Amino acid sequence: MRTWFEPEEAEEFVAAKDLLIRRCVAWAEEHGHPVDDLLLSAAVDARHESRDGRLAYWDGAGIRFFLLRYVPYKVTALREELDLAPEVLRTYLRYLDVTGLRDPRGATLAEAEEIIAGTRAEYAAALDDPTLRGVATFWAHTALSRGVDLTVPGAFARFQREVEAGRVPYDEQVLDQIMRNRFLTGGIGEERAFPQPPVRLPSASELTAAAASSRTVQRLITLADWVGKDGRALTGAGNLRVADAVEVSALLGTGEDRLRVRSATDLPQLNLLLAWARKLRLIRTSKGRLLRVARAVPLLRDPEALWRRAFEVLPELGRVVTVPVATWRPEPILAEIFEEILPDVLNSMYGLEEMPVVRLEESVWLACQEYFDLDQEEERLRDLWRREANRDLGRMFEVLSDLGAVELTRGPADPLYVSDLDHDDQPLPADAIERLRAALAEPGLPLIRLTPLGLLGVRDRLLADGRDAPLIGELAAAPAAELLGVLAQHYPPDDAVTELQGWLGRPGQDVETLLQGVRDCPFRTRVAAMLRVLADALPSGGRLLHDLRDDPILGPAALTQLIDAGQVNPGALGERENLLMGAENFLSMLELAGPEGLVEQLKRMGGGDAYEFVTAILASGHPDVVGLRELRDLVAEPLRKTARHPLRLVPTRPPGAQGRRKKRKH
Repeated sequence: MRTWFEPEEAEEFVAAKDLLIRRCVAWAEEHGHPVDDLLLSAAVDARHESRDGRLAYWDGAGIRFFLLRYVPYKVTALREELDLAPEVLRTYLRYLDVTGLRDPRGATLAEAEEIIAGTRAEYAAALDDPTLRGVATFWAHTALSRGVDLTVPGAFARFQREVEAGRVPYDEQVLDQIMRNRFLTGGIGEERAFPQPPVRLPSASELTAAAASSRTVQRLITLADWVGKDGRALTGAGNLRVADAVEVSALLGTGEDRLRVRSATDLPQLNLLLAWARKLRLIRTSKGRLLRVARAVPLLRDPEALWRRAFEVLPELGRVVTVPVATWRPEPILAEIFEEILPDVLNSMYGLEEMPVVRLEESVWLACQEYFDLDQEEERLRDLWRREANRDLGRMFEVLSDLGAVELTRGPADPLYVSDLDHDDQPLPADAIERLRAALAEPGLPLIRLTPLGLLGVRDRLLADGRDAPLIGELAAAPAAELLGVLAQHYPPDDAVTELQGWLGRPGQDVETLLQGVRDCPFRTRVAAMLRVLADALPSGGRLLHDLRDDPILGPAALTQLIDAGQVNPGALGERENLLMGAENFLSMLELAGPEGLVEQLKRMGGGDAYEFVTAILASGHPDVVGLRELRDLVAEPLRKTARHPLRLVPTRPPGAQGRRKKRKH
């Protein structure tokens, strides 16, 4: 049971969603919890369509988005059904928790339930506001209000024809506002982001010490102290007086105090620091004086918090970073897209070792060409602008280095960057590839990498953007099943080993606890994935599967993996193990293909004997009680009916096809 799928894995996602909803509905009815297929489906879809796509990750932002934006915008149902959404979401999150599917990096169940309870009034208000709907939802609700049964085939198409003919009254003002909302915000859809590799960070004390050592942090504190509570006088143009500018430049150690200038605006590093301090609300201008902001004192006394805020606002300072004062150039090409370029460049370095600066230069230049449509310009001008963009990119790296976010060195490029140029899906044009081949052959290339502080800052921004950014050590206290589920889907093997060893290093957490977490999992495909993690990551993994062969719960899954690895000869199995193996395989197939898909496969494999084969599987003694019940009700029963009437055609739907059950009463 996977809980993360690429956008292109449509069939796999739909099959998993059907399984998740089917099992959650059965569990909810058994335990007396409110449930609704449509709202469950919406909850799964909302997470799949999110930036990170993790179906089992729910935090406060995700819960509020689903209830206050997604349901009003996308879900069409009668009001009494929509009113159930908070309680249905609570049921779904409880199910994720009890089955070990929950992503432990999100909210705990108690936290999630508190958040849901806190949104009740806002949720009701959101349902009352028709302008929060999408265009399709607006028309669907209009049809419902006129008594159209949307479950009847062709009913909505007939309604549309009535609308086009002008025979359906509707609220034009509401529709106009919905269209304006879509134009301004683009709807609620999110583009899936690339998964990020797990990263390691030093201790909190080391990060704090690094922030305090940041040259930029020290300069910002010095600048604010120099301004002081009494402030400094400004010229009529609102600039520092030259004498004051020279004085503070000497204190800041920028070297600009040795320059002969006519105006303080001729000192680019000082102007950057002044702009940065203003953006951070450390200083302000009032009545012709530059003043320190009194409320900024706590921030100035907390170097790490000041560093984080300085890193956060840096993308907004593009025109100061890229535009040296008193330059002959017009506004540089990079200034206009600095706010987009800086995060993209930092993302490109995230999780990597030293990266050739020239590789980033070509990527940034490609982005500039696409943004400004420079293909039609003269080659001479394009080359001039490319060199200008490279200079400003270098200036950006110097600013990041002073902040302590990147480290600049020199050395040979990793051969990976040369071999990457030969890939068929290479996005760079031929002239860029030619330049890169020549540059990467040089022995003393400028290289760049993120420092631990840089990793911290980029990761904070990725998380704020709703992206998955794993951190080695963050799962150290996670429940066993949730830990293994995350490792199986989101961690490369080496990082999984490190995370697992860290987990085992805590008191009371041992291999048996991990195995019990696997035993408690009600999904065979997830059991297999978690066992693979343990077999690959544990020092004793080579013996683990053999030791589990006779385990009453995990035996069938362990035996399957031993056979797949060629460590057990299937011909040497006894009748009972053969049946358990068959049960394990078909229960897994039931999860992956759905009941209808398994029925069709069994018919193709067993023909008229398919029902007898399933009957034997049901009597195998396999420990998956929930799976066997589904196999009996959803697979064996249809096969039994067709076995009695071989020529009877039983209508089925393809594996993973969506279908809405009849609404349940609560």
